[in-house]
Amino acid sequence: MKLSHQLVVSSLAVFVLSACSGGPTQRRQAKDDFEYLDAKPLTEWKDVAGAETQVYPNYQIPSGNFSGGVGKDVDIRPPQQVLELIPGARAERHGGEVVLWLLKKDELDKVWQTVQTMLAERKVSIREETDDRIETDWVTWVSEDEDGEIGSRYEITKVEANSRYGFKISLIDWREAGKTKPVSSTNKERYNVLMTNLVTARYDLEARQEAARRAEQLVKNIPITMGTDRSGFPVIIARSPYNTLWSRLPKLLPEMGFTIEDRNQSQGTVKAKYAEPNDEFWAKVGIKPINLPSGKYTFLFGDLGNRTSINVTDSSGKPVEEKLLKDMVPVLSAVADKHTD
Repeated sequence: MKLSHQLVVSSLAVFVLSACSGGPTQRRQAKDDFEYLDAKPLTEWKDVAGAETQVYPNYQIPSGNFSGGVGKDVDIRPPQQVLELIPGARAERHGGEVVLWLLKKDELDKVWQTVQTMLAERKVSIREETDDRIETDWVTWVSEDEDGEIGSRYEITKVEANSRYGFKISLIDWREAGKTKPVSSTNKERYNVLMTNLVTARYDLEARQEAARRAEQLVKNIPITMGTDRSGFPVIIARSPYNTLWSRLPKLLPEMGFTIEDRNQSQGTVKAKYAEPNDEFWAKVGIKPINLPSGKYTFLFGDLGNRTSINVTDSSGKPVEEKLLKDMVPVLSAVADKHTD
């Protein structure tokens, strides 16, 4: 049977984070002994003659037939949690299976495409596939919490109920060291959540990449002019949101001859060292060289909503002259326009 590409699980791949030492078995089992397994069976309570028994339901042991592991079969690892990386999605877990409910059908279509992309990128072979169901071949996992290489197969299906749209991930086959074994409730719970998190993490990556592309578009053709801040002091005004402009600074400032040494987005400061660019740069941007001495400068960025203020101080913390700010406006505009191609 053909194995899928091995998935090496790391902390970033939303697997088990374990700080315990020792082998895999020790990480899954309690450190204490299991003498309780040798305890004598419970016997029926016998009332003392003439005594009246008081029963407190707080400590009443429920009756019934219960199944589950005891002793070394008890897995002490904390349960997996579904990462909430898809806006508006709600996870529902029942019997070890995971259903991720979305707000709209088109959102489900987008997530379904993410599922297909994630499986393809990780070279997970597909046994059967329809428009609303995927059955995978064996997926191989490597983890420090397991005794050896383990494999699992999944069924991923679209579901719809009460005008809600979602997809369900079900662990349908399990094997250890190449031998097929029954799917335990513990493994079903853990590895269904793990596969769900791989989907949500891939969706989040796509969302961040799309946000970066939108920011790239927003930064094009930014009008840059002189203006004044709230105190009336002269500043450069970039008609772009603060976060959008900030994401472009690592490319814009070095083009102008500034080597960035430190950045602090929450404070809106960029410390940089200036060395005047060569004649080729000035000829390319079509601007006369500015009379800015070489040295260290601090850029101060202010969030004005849909605009961003820019001020510059020298190494002593003194604002540069207004004329230098005015001279920097066409240079900054030319460099910004250069990055719209």
